Amino acid sequence: MSETLLSVSNLKTWFSVGNDTARAVDGVSFDIARGETFALLGESGCGKSMTSLSIMQLVPQPAGKIVEGEIRLEGEDLLNLPESGMRNVRGNRIAMIFQEPMTSLNPVLTVGQQIGESLLRHKGLKGNAARNRVIELLSAVGIPAPESRIDEYPHQLSGGMKQRVMIAIALAGEPDLLIADEPTTALDVTIQAQVLQLLRDLQKETGMAILLITHDLGVVSEMADRVAVMYAGQIVEQTSREQFFADPKHPYSRKLFDSLPDMQKRDQPLEVIKGSVPSLSQQFRGCRFEGRCDYAWTPCRDQLPEWQQSGVEHQVRCHRANVELLAQWPEVIKVKQQKIQRNETTAAEKPLLQVNDLKVHFPIRKGLLKRVAGYVYAIDGIDLQIDPGKTLALVGESGCGKTTAGKAILQLNRPTAGEVLFEDENLVHLSGEKLRKRRRDFQVIFQDPFSSMNPRMMIGDIIEEGMIAQGVGGNAQQRSARIDTLLEQVGLSAGMRNRYPHEFSGGQRQRVCIARALAVEPKLIVCDEPTSALDVSVQAQILNLLKDLQAEYDLSYLFITHNISVVAYLAHEVVVMYLGRIVERGKVEDVLEKPLHPYTQALLAAVPTIDQETKQEVVRLEGDIPSPIAPPSGCYFHPRCPHVKPVCSEIYPDSTDLADGHSAHCHLLS
Repeated sequence: MSETLLSVSNLKTWFSVGNDTARAVDGVSFDIARGETFALLGESGCGKSMTSLSIMQLVPQPAGKIVEGEIRLEGEDLLNLPESGMRNVRGNRIAMIFQEPMTSLNPVLTVGQQIGESLLRHKGLKGNAARNRVIELLSAVGIPAPESRIDEYPHQLSGGMKQRVMIAIALAGEPDLLIADEPTTALDVTIQAQVLQLLRDLQKETGMAILLITHDLGVVSEMADRVAVMYAGQIVEQTSREQFFADPKHPYSRKLFDSLPDMQKRDQPLEVIKGSVPSLSQQFRGCRFEGRCDYAWTPCRDQLPEWQQSGVEHQVRCHRANVELLAQWPEVIKVKQQKIQRNETTAAEKPLLQVNDLKVHFPIRKGLLKRVAGYVYAIDGIDLQIDPGKTLALVGESGCGKTTAGKAILQLNRPTAGEVLFEDENLVHLSGEKLRKRRRDFQVIFQDPFSSMNPRMMIGDIIEEGMIAQGVGGNAQQRSARIDTLLEQVGLSAGMRNRYPHEFSGGQRQRVCIARALAVEPKLIVCDEPTSALDVSVQAQILNLLKDLQAEYDLSYLFITHNISVVAYLAHEVVVMYLGRIVERGKVEDVLEKPLHPYTQALLAAVPTIDQETKQEVVRLEGDIPSPIAPPSGCYFHPRCPHVKPVCSEIYPDSTDLADGHSAHCHLLS
């Protein structure tokens, strides 16, 4: 057996919340061996990140406190070290990659200075020696031209590069243990694949252990050696990766798997976890998952579940695994999922939205007189069509122009050229009062629900605001009744209308944004990454809601995302964008199962999968997406394409059309 590097035993981290005590981490125990990757899996709020902060002794003060337990690094209890001693551990023996690199990096220091701080503190390097080592680290984490990047600031780097800088900072002290807290949550699948491969390569070279904190089952399947599932401050299941994905034992673990969207579930609602996470300020008498469990019975309510052995090195905290109680377990017949009525084949006589040769070029102004020195070619001639009651998915890496296209269609960014025909009316020619009145027909759900709502307004007022502006919904009493109906429709209660946005969870806030969009009775909703930051169970609730609303109101969606599994479940058609242009389009089954363009193939191959037997060869995309200020000649994708030919750098390829509307812009098809 491998040597144990870190041992956490009965860790309890509690917080004072007024007169109550929130038990954020409540008796957590696990070991991590040298060189292994240990995944801590669970939903937001389960205690994963607080466990990692406890290991680093970075628990927010004064409310938070480690009240019990041991954290031993090679036998030394870190909880007995003074702060000066922990400074020698942090960044040196244990390093951490935080979830959001932009907020973790100092915006007024260059990346070289920030990496150099760790080198000076833990290795005593400064001057040219430190600079040379920083360049080595930037090169090791795959940042191109490190000699020039070393003097750049965080805002000058892409999201993937910022995450690589965070990894370089963590590696500067050559740690024995790397804690990676949701290291790929906000990244595109291609960048995510690069970051995960980088961590694997570095682990192989240095022999460091990794504590991987995530809610992404695909990432766990790709990376982990062993898995622990957390729920409401406790670990409820712990085993090897192979056993976990072959046969998860805890009902909560099973629900996480059932919540995942995919192509096979398109005609049925996704499984959801009913209710919400229980308050951690209470004293639990029974199982913490009992109120949300499909298999709960009397012992679950009245008896705390103990660890049960379920196979070799497979432990589960569940009464179902207790052999003495198992004989008494009632047979539970699960309700068969009802099929969703979908309009897959019927085509409308006229499309609801028709976009022709849309271009959005942002001018670059320089000098005292602010003369135009160039353009950012954000959207460079795209065509789209959405029929009534259908969903068109717009996919691609960050920076490809997806969000800009959505805003241009909504006339939030005015197009440079092209047509946006909504029910045959060109929105580009509308302005002022005419455009404002037309906006009732198309609404938007933004990626971050919290920042898209006024924090000083109650949600009832937020939902009503659009109705008042558009003059819909009748008088005040009728609008009030409609608000109550909308809240119930999106899975919230009418009594919540007098709460403020900060009083809701992320999933609940996204439901409020959906209710706000529905309030003016639109025909088209642009959904801009509405589930990217949500846990899989909350994501399932939102996707089910969007499908139900589409069936009820014949809504059309333009769904902007980089989550391929969501596309497979929700969309009717898919458009793949790269650097402001469309490279492939077609029905969702055709594009995802028989991709034509090398870029689409690389996107699909980079998606982590929980099915190890069906893994396909990963197509690694070298480098980052080129600058839209100076796109490459010929095919925009040719500098990164694994199948590039001489003609690719000379001529932009025309569209090659296959049967049933499946087409791609690629010389390989001609």
